[in-house]
Amino acid sequence: MKKKKLVIGTRGSLLALWQARWVQAELLKLDPTLDVELNIIKTTGDKMLDVPLAKVGGKGLFVKEIEEALIAGRADIAVHSMKDVPTELPCELHLAAICRRENPGDALVSKNGTRFEGLPRGAHLGTSSLRRACQLLRARPDLKVSSLRGNLDTRLRKLDQGDYDAVVLAVAGMKRLGFEGRITEIIPPEIMLPAIGQGAVGIECRRDDPLINRLVGCLDHEETSVAVSAERAFLLRLEGGCQVPIAAYARLVEGGGLRIDGLVGDPSGSEVVRDGIDGSPAEAQGMGIRLAEMLISRGAGRILARVYGRAIPSVEGDVST
Repeated sequence: MKKKKLVIGTRGSLLALWQARWVQAELLKLDPTLDVELNIIKTTGDKMLDVPLAKVGGKGLFVKEIEEALIAGRADIAVHSMKDVPTELPCELHLAAICRRENPGDALVSKNGTRFEGLPRGAHLGTSSLRRACQLLRARPDLKVSSLRGNLDTRLRKLDQGDYDAVVLAVAGMKRLGFEGRITEIIPPEIMLPAIGQGAVGIECRRDDPLINRLVGCLDHEETSVAVSAERAFLLRLEGGCQVPIAAYARLVEGGGLRIDGLVGDPSGSEVVRDGIDGSPAEAQGMGIRLAEMLISRGAGRILARVYGRAIPSVEGDVST
């Protein structure tokens, strides 16, 4: 009998391919009769490596072309890093599974094994995100932080050739690609809250494909899905993108509750609004929205208005200025 064919749409970076091949292997465990192949798609974000993300449109740059392939039928599923997935998807598509999360934190990799607190004044750090830069400068305003884009191996190479004293990268990517031994320090969440969805892999597919949905749904990890849905609701309420530092970290805690911490900051790190709330996993999305509204009322609305050039409505329906 002829095998059933399933096409995975993916970016071509080493990390994206690792994630796609991991999903490929998991699907074959579920159904060995499948013929699973990869369709490597170059996205706009992959083509514009010399421009900061905040200046070229943000997260959708890494998924748009892959979603177009899904809608056109050139792929059956798409495998994404959840931190790259916009909070609003095309109406034809949805996230059928969010897989078990790896460590969501950020890693400091320094040239000489120096930890964050021990870096000398004026040390030069490289990072690809305003979120990281904001929190680094909030904790150590004496540091020099510069934009660093490119795949993980490219960023490590720039560190090794002396362009930076240290770089900050996602722990999950370091572990998945075998670079865990190079991590100098996992920066604690008290200093650095992660990106929304960081460390989690999402699988997107067409809503009207019941066979694919049933198969892919088996890879969903409930605890991760609950946490990431809270973080994404937080981001959606803030109307957030890559133009402003926004971070959140949700996780199940002892006793079965859910904790979410969130942050909105000025890109310079000069102003940061941060807080957290506890609740029930059944209220994950509502918790994300409530936390966002708490931060808006405490000054995040003012920060967002400065960056976006427009006001963000407050919980009462007024305008936060």
